Amino acid sequence: MPADATAHLRIARPSLDLAAAERFWVSGLGLDVLYRHTTDGVPGEHSLLMVGWPTAAWHLELVHDPAAPVQPRPTAEDLLVVYLGEPVSDALVERLERHGGKRVPAHNPYWDTWGVTVQDPDGYLLVLSTRSWSNA
Repeated sequence: MPADATAHLRIARPSLDLAAAERFWVSGLGLDVLYRHTTDGVPGEHSLLMVGWPTAAWHLELVHDPAAPVQPRPTAEDLLVVYLGEPVSDALVERLERHGGKRVPAHNPYWDTWGVTVQDPDGYLLVLSTRSWSNA
């Protein structure tokens, strides 16, 4: 079967601190923990945390290799954009900041016009967009 619009999408990223990442993405943004695996000291295994909304066709996988951690290397254009379709509430931004996020100016001023950019604990950028989006 070829890939099509029903295929689930996983976005995988390295994380240096899965507990900090969980605080940001779950307690801050409101995603659910979909799956968690800890190495429990087993050599060669990676710890991981999968977060998302249970009914979404995507999830974010955060991976940590305790034996050889991979340094996250996000660029100014590595964005995860969530289209809210309404103004970004100050309460949501404040909650993200309380849980390890940092509001930052966007590299592309488009995102400052149409949303708020927040850096996660690993340096990746989350854009909360006031716009809506449809691929249709």
